[in-house]
Amino acid sequence: MAEYVLFTDSSCDLPQELANELGLYVLPLTVKVDEKEYANYLDWRQISVSDFYNLLRTGHTAVTSAVNVWAYKEAMTPVLEDGRDILCMSFSSGLSNTYQAACVAAQELREAFPQRTILVVDTLAASLGQGMLIYYAAMEKQKGRSMEEVYQWVLENRLHLCHWFTVDDLYHLKRGGRVSAATAVLGSLLQIKPVLHVDDEGHLINMDKAKGRKASLRALVDRMEQTAIDPAQQTVFISHGDCEAEANYVADLVRQRMGVKKVIVGPVGPVIGAHSGCGTMALFFFGTKR
Repeated sequence: MAEYVLFTDSSCDLPQELANELGLYVLPLTVKVDEKEYANYLDWRQISVSDFYNLLRTGHTAVTSAVNVWAYKEAMTPVLEDGRDILCMSFSSGLSNTYQAACVAAQELREAFPQRTILVVDTLAASLGQGMLIYYAAMEKQKGRSMEEVYQWVLENRLHLCHWFTVDDLYHLKRGGRVSAATAVLGSLLQIKPVLHVDDEGHLINMDKAKGRKASLRALVDRMEQTAIDPAQQTVFISHGDCEAEANYVADLVRQRMGVKKVIVGPVGPVIGAHSGCGTMALFFFGTKR
């Protein structure tokens, strides 16, 4: 069985230490704040999560850029030259052009390295949802599965990876075209919080609404209770937009209500946070359906 490595991108929001443990190659997306660009590395070497969210809180706006074809080719070429194959698991094609760039790079490199195998899979996931799928894929690799077996595992399980999340600031969703200006104004005045998920095509979908912040957080756990597969045996992931205390509140609810033993909590990185804003809360788990 040929040796292979797992590639992904920084929208997975995994802690750098965990990415290292899993042996991942992680390419950074880019975030631009007030004309200054930062590569979104998992160790936040160019801009920290706290600094980024402080900029958002003080009225700065951010835009993001996908990983481009050149960056993929530059990162992948030494691995292929070293005689190893590549399984690349990319940010949802419903939210970014990163997957398309990976596909173009892979096709060009297949021509340059016909003896090597490069597989690219669209995770149809974002933030620690993408991170969770990659984490489990890496666990399969550690069991000794071949690259083709792990690739098939990801395809078979990605639509069972549930993303449920809420935001505290509707104006970020308005800027992204997810809600209307009227909805943002009225919702903010009445403290109405949306409950959203990522659908089977990897797009953000507004599913429900809750009155008040605590109710919206409990609604995420309610959704998990309805569809989670054997939750007590899962490693569950929670990401947050610089609101760690509330993330720990959600983690405690998951433990109390479903007996979950292992929860990984981490911040939503600048690339996803540019679109979701401060106070985002997301819960990820495997369920019967998305």
